[in-house]
Amino acid sequence: MSEPRGGLAGVLAGPTGLGTSAARFTARLTAAAQPPPDTPAPEADPAYAYREWGDGSASPLYCPVVERIDDALAEEVDRRLVLWGAECGFSEEECAGFGKAEFGRLVTLAHPDCDDPDRLLISARLNAAWWAADDLYSDDTALGAVPERLPPRLALAMAAMDPLPPAGEFTRDLDETLRDDRVLVALGSAADYLRERGTPTQHQRVCYSTFAMFVSWTAYAAWRHAGEYPPAWEYLAARQHDSFYTSMTLIDVLGAYELTANLYYEPRVRHAAIRAGTASVLVNDLHSVTKDLADENPPCNMVLLVAADRDCSVQEATEIVVALHNDIVHDFRSAHDELRSVASPELQRFLTGLRSWMGGGFEWHSTSPRYRD
Repeated sequence: MSEPRGGLAGVLAGPTGLGTSAARFTARLTAAAQPPPDTPAPEADPAYAYREWGDGSASPLYCPVVERIDDALAEEVDRRLVLWGAECGFSEEECAGFGKAEFGRLVTLAHPDCDDPDRLLISARLNAAWWAADDLYSDDTALGAVPERLPPRLALAMAAMDPLPPAGEFTRDLDETLRDDRVLVALGSAADYLRERGTPTQHQRVCYSTFAMFVSWTAYAAWRHAGEYPPAWEYLAARQHDSFYTSMTLIDVLGAYELTANLYYEPRVRHAAIRAGTASVLVNDLHSVTKDLADENPPCNMVLLVAADRDCSVQEATEIVVALHNDIVHDFRSAHDELRSVASPELQRFLTGLRSWMGGGFEWHSTSPRYRD
């Protein structure tokens, strides 16, 4: 395998510096926090604030505020999620990992318009299954991720989520494989749970968003297999299809309504949703630097790639990614404002749901043991 590009190799070998120690990350939400001195002050909107993150040494992130913190509800969703993980075949340690990651808390924070734990489990199960596939198939070599095996694994993952019609004797081995792999069982079970509680359109929307995300995963695997990391712009292009947008496809499902396909895929609405998902995944990258550096074959991370491209420190790259995140959130806010004139209660509720997801996702990243430990 060839060596990674010199810039990123230097980043991986050097000190990580300011704002990159996940062990020091603690939640320090300051609703009244002031933006950096050189940031133009937007018109006041109580739904947004500059929020401190990490050890507080990097510039704050412009995010929606958290709309609901309900620890009792989150704990109940996590309890049910751990039981489901055992049913899927995950080990006791892996199920404990589901609970420790607090996916139930994530969906409770991100979907404040839903207080039904069974309905919140739609998102909790899918997010846990996606994360399991990401860790075990794609990202974490210590857990068995092998880049060259990822594409065929993901092909089976698609079959698990979107069952194929029988193909005679050739279906037997497929069915056996889908029953024997805990990740595939989880993906299939989570998709079935969604299908029972959503519409066919919502189910297929989630499937195809997931499959687009899988395409980005194969790009990451190819880069890692070749030992050639992409420039930041190319990574970001892939990352916009591999973001929390996939999780956000469930907003109306959990809200027990349906945004029609023609509105959901209307370009302005889709761009607003992609912005929300991308902003949230940049929060993930900012919180994941230390975890990613600990991998002997590190996954792509926007901060590290910017540092390599610009031959700058991780501290400087962090500030660049923070600024990018804040610009994207401002763009989302502008798009949301422009769409307020559309006379669709479902659309207005969905757009508010996107904003709620960003705020809840930030809170979860700032407090989850997955990024704090």
